[in-house]
Amino acid sequence: MPKSNVLWIGLLAAGCAYGQLHMPDFSQNHGSWYSGLVRDYTPRYVPPVDFANTNRLDQLMRAGRIYLSLQDAIALALENNLDIENARWGIAIAESDQLRASAGQLLRGLNTTINQGPSSTASGVLAGASALGSTGTTTGSTGQGGILSGVSVQLAGAAIPNLDPLLVASEQAFHTTAPQTSNFVTGTSALITASNSPVIALQKSYLTGTTVGFQVSNNFINQNSPQNNFNPSISSTASLQVSQNLLQGFGVSTNNRAIRVARNNRKVSDLVFKQQVITTVSNVIGLYWDLVSLDQNLKVKQQALQLNQKLYEDNKRRAELGAIAPIDIVQAEAEVAAAQGDVTTAETQVLQQEQILKSVLTKNGVDTLAVIDARVVPTDQIRLPENEPVRPVQDLVAEAMADRPEVEQSRLSLDNSHINIKGTKSELLPQLSVFGLLQNHGLAGQYNTIPPLPGQGFISSGSNPFFLGGYGTVLTQLFSRNFPDYGVGFNLTMPLRNRAAQADLIRDELNLRQQQISDRQLQNNIKLNVVNARTAVEQARAGYDTAVKARVLQEQTLNGATRKYQLGTSSFLDVVIVQRDLVTRQSAEVTALNTYVKARTNLETVTGEILPDQNVSIDEALAGKVNRPPSPLPVLEPQNK
Repeated sequence: MPKSNVLWIGLLAAGCAYGQLHMPDFSQNHGSWYSGLVRDYTPRYVPPVDFANTNRLDQLMRAGRIYLSLQDAIALALENNLDIENARWGIAIAESDQLRASAGQLLRGLNTTINQGPSSTASGVLAGASALGSTGTTTGSTGQGGILSGVSVQLAGAAIPNLDPLLVASEQAFHTTAPQTSNFVTGTSALITASNSPVIALQKSYLTGTTVGFQVSNNFINQNSPQNNFNPSISSTASLQVSQNLLQGFGVSTNNRAIRVARNNRKVSDLVFKQQVITTVSNVIGLYWDLVSLDQNLKVKQQALQLNQKLYEDNKRRAELGAIAPIDIVQAEAEVAAAQGDVTTAETQVLQQEQILKSVLTKNGVDTLAVIDARVVPTDQIRLPENEPVRPVQDLVAEAMADRPEVEQSRLSLDNSHINIKGTKSELLPQLSVFGLLQNHGLAGQYNTIPPLPGQGFISSGSNPFFLGGYGTVLTQLFSRNFPDYGVGFNLTMPLRNRAAQADLIRDELNLRQQQISDRQLQNNIKLNVVNARTAVEQARAGYDTAVKARVLQEQTLNGATRKYQLGTSSFLDVVIVQRDLVTRQSAEVTALNTYVKARTNLETVTGEILPDQNVSIDEALAGKVNRPPSPLPVLEPQNK
């Protein structure tokens, strides 16, 4: 192998090892030295998405039914919900941006969109609670997009140096034949040259704005000229150049802004994940209590059907005795048909709500026939406290400002804007850099043995033996600095109007002002939401108490109307009207109870307390594995034979 190839292959290996030492290690596997050498040039392993559900769902199923408590529903969502799973990958994306920033590259951005989850099935019973169900916020391109625009790709400001070392190796081999107009200089009429020029270079930039470059260039020449003192010959040059930015691009705080923004974005990704967990948990709670309310509404409709059927049977017997007119039987039968239609509608809503809830709690539930056909049996019922806890609104607002992840996201975004403005201000300055150059030369070869033209003697006989040798002689001369060069200088580039940089800085300052306004709007909205949520809880509790009282009074009214009808002092139509009103009062009670629990969930959400109140651990949500066991299945009563 030619000596030139040995040289640059050796330097290539050294340069690769140098780059490896400065490369952040994000892998978990450390193999042999060879695998460590090539790791930076092979793709990192990214595991595939696991679309299999955890076994918690199987543990809750029995005889085609899923016995589901609220805590089990939340646990299933933490383990299987795809919105939460998608947010987990957002954290990994932020970490990849950190790796990119450590190399001095621009950031690719962070997705901060929050998915709200599906809505409950349309129901007149739950129409009053729909407004309280939409408590989540969306960030990114909508919602808080102005606040979080600092996580986008940086496009303005002084150029960030490339922090990864660069190795450049090249080699050029030529064989040339040049006819000569005179043989006086070359000693031949056709100069034939065989050359080989390997070059190896290393370059590294630093956060201070310093760039260091080292280069070794070689030229191996073999010619047919008898006039050369040495043939073949080796000439080499080793140079070290250091440049430093003094104005634009100067300083660590200017050049490490992408790294600091990436660190903030990594924190933002954690906050986005927490916000997604809050939104999903709130959505699951709403879907669960909606299912409970729909079940209760179905029972109300079924009870109404039983009352109408009983009234129909009573009217048939009384008509056989001639106590009532036949038209009353027709009216009673019509009421039975209407009640049966209401039951069918309520059953359909329950089935639809079960499918919606299962789709939120599973990764592939709609693909599994056993899960599709399984009926969801909620084991928890809505329970009201004896007395509502009284908490000052100032305390609730303070909790919201401390625990809502959007507040911290806004603060980090403002911090990112200040960091990027520093780079934009640096771009206003002229480009001024100073450099220093140290360069050494070396030359070696063998005495030229090509005979001269007639009448000319050997020039090589008078050659200096100091240059006699091979590449080792060249290296000795280079390291001994026998033929040194020195140089210093500066480069100044100054735009005479600088309008682009001025526009960039103005734009960033204006964006910062908008972010400050959005931050204040966010705080005002949080405070307003807390006040409204507390008021909604108070109103919902009062509305439920009123609904219960109205239902009790209506039941008493129905009992009185039924007795009057049995005594013949009231018409059948009077009983039907009172019975319809009772169904309406019972449905209103179900609605009021659902509205109350929605209001409580909304208050927990806007104050940021929903996760601790529901015993949700962010670490378990991040791991996708809830440690608490599933709730025990209810004991079924044995059927009578």
